Amino acid sequence: MSRIISALALLLTLSACGGGYNSPPRNLDNACSIITERPKYLRAFRATERRWGVPVHVQMATIHQESKFDGDARTPHKYVLGIIPMGRISSAYGYGQALDGTWDDYKAATGRRFARRDRIDDATDFMGWYMTRSFQRNGIALGDARNQYLAYHEGHTGYARGSYRSKSWLIRVASSVEARSNAYRVQLEGCRKFR
Repeated sequence: MSRIISALALLLTLSACGGGYNSPPRNLDNACSIITERPKYLRAFRATERRWGVPVHVQMATIHQESKFDGDARTPHKYVLGIIPMGRISSAYGYGQALDGTWDDYKAATGRRFARRDRIDDATDFMGWYMTRSFQRNGIALGDARNQYLAYHEGHTGYARGSYRSKSWLIRVASSVEARSNAYRVQLEGCRKFR
């Protein structure tokens, strides 16, 4: 019995101190710093690029916008009367902020039944799958970070309808994703770890 209690205490201690498992890297403005601090990220980005053709810098810029590289990221709570929490704004979760239904579609389509949104390799594979579908359905080049992000945010049908055109804030965000993607690309070209 005391072994069980000791094991539980150890697990609680590790979860309290090791909460950094999915925490973001320190310098999110430097692609080389990110992949040096988290080599597992680079392996995941490269695997997705090989499988789906989505460039590493596009994946990185999208993840930066969606979760700031926080594997446990969730949308804020909704509140009634300004004080009573009533669930979250949406079911978006993890590195890529995938919604429950879209994540289920991904798992069914790829056969990755045990994929999790808080694991970088699963999140990047999801992103590759989704962006490949954006290319197939809407003709968006895999390296086009701006339009890929618009389709990622609005959905394939919403993008096709041009729903983003009435959202000036979203167009600004997509332009920011494009700028970050370009910056990450240049940084990665000069990064020894990336070559």
